[in-house]
Amino acid sequence: MTALERLRKATNEADDAVLEDYLEQAKNAIMARRYPYQDWPDELEKRHLDLQYRCALALYQKRGGQFEIAHSENGTSRSWASEDIPESLLNEVTPFVGVVG
Repeated sequence: MTALERLRKATNEADDAVLEDYLEQAKNAIMARRYPYQDWPDELEKRHLDLQYRCALALYQKRGGQFEIAHSENGTSRSWASEDIPESLLNEVTPFVGVVG
């Protein structure tokens, strides 16, 4: 199952363009973390595909409440930092750096 199919199933979102945008944002965040000092390749490494899905899902779940710091409604409270993707997810990416020679 592709990341798009997984995301569609998890969110019940009918608009694939919305989901594809979240997947692209997740990919860019992973690539920026993986290759902080150089241009990155066009495709994610296979080992990061599940992470891309989880990051995209995190982005989707926060939509409409970007950068929310606190919210209470009917006994439910939620708050999060200003980060789009939780740092705990991006910490799974090991930066690739070279040696200056």
